[in-house]
Amino acid sequence: MNKKILIADDDINIIASLKFVLADEGFDIVAVTTPQAALDNLKTQSVDLILLDMNFQQDTTSGAEGVQLVEAITELELNVPIIVMTGWATIDIAVEAMQAGAKDFIQKPWKNERMLSAIDNQLALAKSDKKAQRLSQQNQLLTSQAHPGSRAGIIAQSQPMQELLATLDDLAKSDMSILLTGDNGTGKSMLAAYVHSVSTREKHSFVPVNMGAIPESLFESEMFGHVKGAFTDAKENRIGRFEMADQGTLFLDELANIPFAQQAKLLHVLEAQQFEAVGSSKSLHADVRIISATNSDLLADIKNNTFRQDLYYRLNTIELRVPSLSERVEDIPALAEHFLQSFSAKYHRACPKLTEQAIIAMQQYDWPGNIRELSHMMERVLFTCKKDSIETQELMLTGANNSENGAAESLDDPNLSLDEIERKTLIKRLKFHRGNATETAKSLGLSRSGYYRRLSKYELD
Repeated sequence: MNKKILIADDDINIIASLKFVLADEGFDIVAVTTPQAALDNLKTQSVDLILLDMNFQQDTTSGAEGVQLVEAITELELNVPIIVMTGWATIDIAVEAMQAGAKDFIQKPWKNERMLSAIDNQLALAKSDKKAQRLSQQNQLLTSQAHPGSRAGIIAQSQPMQELLATLDDLAKSDMSILLTGDNGTGKSMLAAYVHSVSTREKHSFVPVNMGAIPESLFESEMFGHVKGAFTDAKENRIGRFEMADQGTLFLDELANIPFAQQAKLLHVLEAQQFEAVGSSKSLHADVRIISATNSDLLADIKNNTFRQDLYYRLNTIELRVPSLSERVEDIPALAEHFLQSFSAKYHRACPKLTEQAIIAMQQYDWPGNIRELSHMMERVLFTCKKDSIETQELMLTGANNSENGAAESLDDPNLSLDEIERKTLIKRLKFHRGNATETAKSLGLSRSGYYRRLSKYELD
């Protein structure tokens, strides 16, 4: 679709000349001869760029009418680039027009190359600005949909969670690094986003990074970016996570999975507060707040020489443990109801009610998968429940009973598929090792990457 340009000039000969040049370049032209006609047109039509004269009928030299028109267009908040033109070019008029909101300035008589270059540049900048604005709004929307922006959006009636949130509210006012520990599925990423949303950095980006999902060979490129040609597959410049999070918050999830060889590079960036993209010698400033999360015992990892002690102390200015779901049983009924309502709205299905017996059974269950397991359970029962109420047996808690015998017996079920057996085994091992990723992977004979691929496959991560 051709770009549309609005021309505002009281000289019909100028309009005719501009139409001739611009139409030949594939632009659609709308022309008016008065400031009021320009404003009326902009209120009813969309244009991509505005070319306007600085002088109309009131006088021929001051540029006052043009400046007033630029100010009036700017007040409409159309985000359309304005290029002003005048045959009486002075520095003062140019400065005044730019201060009023114009993006560029062309002197009459113009040179076609100069004018077309100015138009192309402003259209390209406008496109880039709109893309950046759209991405920013999408980021804010996705963050707000996935994470609460206030205490009112967090279900936390239990004392452990109330105390944790009170601490996080205080910490949000600072820029100190926070390390969140706790089992898988306890809501560490949600809490990290919450801290960002109530901090002084909330107008900037919240950038989460799953450190377990980044191959070691791509660590520097993913975190610090790269320039075109830096390596074989670097076909264009790429912004890294640190630059994406500039002035905002960088959330390092699954912290213990950072390759040991790369931990020194991360430590250097955190200490120097600057970094270089791969293939570049230009230093960039790293103005980011770091929040990290892990379910691993980092002190044990330090003893095993798989995690650097100096990096640990750089990241844990304060360390907070997120309680598991079994430690906050008071929150289970409200959380279950929340998930039921959410999935009911998502799938346009009637929302059944949990019976009192079902709620008691859930509060007695130990939830090895924590909140994520509860969410998946409510999504499942929404489809499997045949009545308007959910009974205990429909929760299917017995297959993953609190006792080891119950878990073992469930694996002997001849009707289980291989995937179901593998999933139940993962849950059982996670429970046995209390969510410790390193020990769980080791006990199953899996590499860290293989372990996390399986967690993702069965939605246990």
